[in-house]
Amino acid sequence: MWRNHRVKPMRITHAYLVVVDISGYTRFITNRSLALAHAEQIISDLITSVIDRSSYPMVLNKLEGDAALLYRELQPGDVGAARDVMGQVRSFFPAFRARMELTRSLRSNCNCEACSNIAGLALKAFVHVGEIAIKQIRQFEELAGEPVILLHRLMKNHVPTREYVLLTAGAASGAELDETHLRAHVEEVADIGAQQLWIAVPEDLPEPAGGSERAARTGSQPQRLKFYHHLPDAQRFSWLRDLRGWLRMKLFT
Repeated sequence: MWRNHRVKPMRITHAYLVVVDISGYTRFITNRSLALAHAEQIISDLITSVIDRSSYPMVLNKLEGDAALLYRELQPGDVGAARDVMGQVRSFFPAFRARMELTRSLRSNCNCEACSNIAGLALKAFVHVGEIAIKQIRQFEELAGEPVILLHRLMKNHVPTREYVLLTAGAASGAELDETHLRAHVEEVADIGAQQLWIAVPEDLPEPAGGSERAARTGSQPQRLKFYHHLPDAQRFSWLRDLRGWLRMKLFT
């Protein structure tokens, strides 16, 4: 009898969903000479610095270009777990800012369009909670359900600032956030309808669980970035690697 060993059963679970997204990505990415290669290196380092601050049981589901989708399963009404999610979201922002400043410093001698405009980037986060389906397809884990759709559609919004946390009403109440520190916001979402939301300043979210202990474990200071071949202390023929990447991009895209 034939059996399909590649498809695992789908399960339904209650989870907090978090998307972290880099503001200014579209303007930042260019197609001029080597700037695209440098831009992608920068974006990869920045998004990595953010997800490195997450810790189990928060799980990275997938990277989405300039964004990352994370989730944490929890029981409905588990305020402590919900507040831990908020604390981790809060920690993403200083990690992003620190890595951005370090990247600017290390790339200060490169005048390409990407390296010259790192300061134009910022971080934003979107948080929702609800019942989702988790499907395993080969080695990939796929999240499905209305909460996943809503969270991604909230990324297209009318929030006037570039750095913020946008929370659904359920996400805020589940973590028992102080609404006096939040700003009410209504967003009309296509095919779903008007959503009552909250905008939070990252620093107004709860402290990460474990406080200084977690900071010590994950490292409060960003690690030095990987070696960049276009900087002055590059190896003698490193420019050939950048040229090879640019030629491959032009020939096969």
